[in-house]
Amino acid sequence: MWQPAVAIVLGSGLGRLAEHVQHASCIPYSSIPYFSTTSAVGHAGTVICGYLAGLPVVLLQGRAHRYEGISNCQASFPVRCARALGADILITTNAAGGLNPRFQTGDLMVLDSHLDFLWPRGQFESDCQPTQIAPRRTPPYDWNLLTRAKELARRENITLHQGCYLATLGPTYETRSEYRMFRWAGADAVGMSTLPEVLAAQELSMRVLAFSVITNVASTDIPQTTTHAEVVDVGLAVGPKLLSIVSGLLEDLSGQPD
Repeated sequence: MWQPAVAIVLGSGLGRLAEHVQHASCIPYSSIPYFSTTSAVGHAGTVICGYLAGLPVVLLQGRAHRYEGISNCQASFPVRCARALGADILITTNAAGGLNPRFQTGDLMVLDSHLDFLWPRGQFESDCQPTQIAPRRTPPYDWNLLTRAKELARRENITLHQGCYLATLGPTYETRSEYRMFRWAGADAVGMSTLPEVLAAQELSMRVLAFSVITNVASTDIPQTTTHAEVVDVGLAVGPKLLSIVSGLLEDLSGQPD
């Protein structure tokens, strides 16, 4: 029986999914050479190795962000380590602002595409080797995993949208004019992470599935304020829904024939 290993990245407020890992071994990011520690609230900064739904998992409880002074290469380093440990699937999550008017706070979105505003694009930065990478000829998001995630969400009566995620550098939240521009460009949600991990996983031939928790819905007309504490609170509230979908996916994968 073929059983893949899975790397899971938990974004703002979603770290409690780690409580369900069995036979867990926990290692702080600060104890691992070249891992970037994180200062963001809701990101514990811990690697947890164990089993979830019977599958071996490398769970990354939180992430460092580009706005914390790191490069794309440094941001993707944990995923590269997970791949070296044998993970061939990446499930990554984030907290995002909703741009699509159909979205509501507390909804989930599965990514089918993205817009990369993190730059540089298509090449490594100075601290990475080699200096060039091959052109990406396949979409980064695995359609079979995406389709199954939507089926599981329907079964559990969970709202799961499908759409485009736009990544910005942050750390400030976007202006109303930026919201309008991003929506005009085709984005359904906007956040400050995830794409370095996704692009590294694509380069490493990992299957990728990514979720956004819609922690606030942007208004292009009415001035609004959003705090990180509110983002974390919504992430905590939505965590059980995401756990249900991820657990169902892992159960599917653990039963796949060789």
